[in-house]
Amino acid sequence: MTTTAADVENKVILITGGAQGIGGASARLCAQRGAEVIITDIKDETGEALAASLRAEGCRARYQRLDVRRHEDAQLVFNDVKERHGRLDVLICSAGVLQGPMLLPDAFPVEVFDEVLAVNVRGVFLCVKEAYPLLVESGRGVVLLVGSGAGVQGGSSSIAYGTSKGAVNGMGMTLEQHLARKGIRVNVVCPGSIETELKLRQLRESAEAQGKAFDLEDARAQLGDPEGVGALLAFLASDDARYLRRNLFTR
Repeated sequence: MTTTAADVENKVILITGGAQGIGGASARLCAQRGAEVIITDIKDETGEALAASLRAEGCRARYQRLDVRRHEDAQLVFNDVKERHGRLDVLICSAGVLQGPMLLPDAFPVEVFDEVLAVNVRGVFLCVKEAYPLLVESGRGVVLLVGSGAGVQGGSSSIAYGTSKGAVNGMGMTLEQHLARKGIRVNVVCPGSIETELKLRQLRESAEAQGKAFDLEDARAQLGDPEGVGALLAFLASDDARYLRRNLFTR
């Protein structure tokens, strides 16, 4: 187990969408730096495998299923955190979906729009809602929301995705104002083009919608590594980031 100047040793950290991608990179780095990490996702096999690999390294990590769209799921997961730990030091909300790339409003299915907002916006709110009392108990709580440049600095290939990430940004600004009085820090991290399953699927679907060929290797060559964003999130989870406020943008 490796610690650094910006370590998170003995912090209890819960990560949504933590089985892979940015969430998975965050889980690995936080666990390797001494945190007790709760990996949540709906990808049970991938999440269990990550937790097992971290335990094999001597880290403290476990996987728990959490569908962020379901309030009952969030209640069960955070009640379990309360029973096991009595507090939560850091909540990292990285669960997200992108659907409907390149569709114009008249062709955009209402149910797809609703689904994207259910995961990307409602899911964040439900997790913050249930985590809040545990973050207060920590006395040094941190909420990290994975947003995007989409809906903040520019548009998106998906109307629903851009709308949802604009909402996450607004939620983060509002939460910062409300939670600061309780000693809880809130940051929104806005990744750029990162090699995740979500991003690669979006690039493929966008290419297909425009009648273009999709080259996987070429796409990967132009994308950043999830570990780069994971390292930023791991730093923000540490006390060394206590003076940082608001949004941080990555490549």
